[in-house]
Amino acid sequence: MNSETVNSAWRRAPDVCRIETPAARTNDPITSHLIAQKITSSGHRHSNMLAVIEAVCAHPGLTSAELAQYTPLERHEVARRLPEAERAHAVVKGDKRKCSLTGNLALTWYPVENRQAAAA
Repeated sequence: MNSETVNSAWRRAPDVCRIETPAARTNDPITSHLIAQKITSSGHRHSNMLAVIEAVCAHPGLTSAELAQYTPLERHEVARRLPEAERAHAVVKGDKRKCSLTGNLALTWYPVENRQAAAA
């Protein structure tokens, strides 16, 4: 499945990947809750998740830092949207490996249809 197919499929079915998890933890400061509400209600959180899903489909097996290179997003935003994309059943976690950018041990990510590659 190419990224254009994924993009149009997810955009046509926004309820499938509707984000219902909180973007801020209960013990975060009020400023975190305010910005979380803003990015969710504006649609930026959803569009950022779509960008991350597209990057994973186009570049399976990369870490969040590596995927960020293929999006207009910062690494931390990609890392925040990946678990949401996983809960939307769009991506799955792969093995951990040393990230080529950070040098840290990090999870890799795959599109759902590449589940066998992620498990290998």
